[in-house]
This record gives sequence, C-alpha cells and structure tokens, in this order.
Amino acid sequence: MYSREITIVNESGLHARPASDFVKLAGTFQSRIELKRLGEEKTYNAKSIIMLMSLGLAQGEKAILSAEGEDEKEAVDALAELVANLEG
Repeated sequence: MYSREITIVNESGLHARPASDFVKLAGTFQSRIELKRLGEEKTYNAKSIIMLMSLGLAQGEKAILSAEGEDEKEAVDALAELVANLEG
C-alpha cells in the first residue's frame, strides 16, 4: 500500500466538477484507491463520485490518499498532483 497526505486547495473543495475529474482519473488505475479525512478512520472509495461527494472535503482540509495494487504509486502520485492543481 502506498499513501500520501494531500491538502485540498480548490476554493470549492473536492465537490462537483473537481470530484468528477478526480474519479475519472482514479478510474484509469487498476489499484484500489481510498481517501480519508486526516484524523478520521473511515475510508471512502475514491473511484465512486457518490462516496467522494459524501466525504465533503473543503478547501484547506487535509486527507490521506492511498492505493493498493500494481500501479499504486502511480495512482496516488497522479491524483495528488491533480488535487494540487484543481481550480474552480
């Protein structure tokens, strides 16, 4: 398993279009990908728009992005970069 801490920089958080972009990219990887709010135990399937929207990460919040599988490092690194560069 490979994990990284990420910070939500988008002013609208990880909602609507940003969440859709995230799920679309996550779906291109074979690994199981999960996201959880820093300090919480509950994990969310990062390939599910419903799960991601219910997590409701706002601007400035930190989360742990993790993946397990054959392309886990590539998945986490690509998604972390996407989150760092999401706008609007």
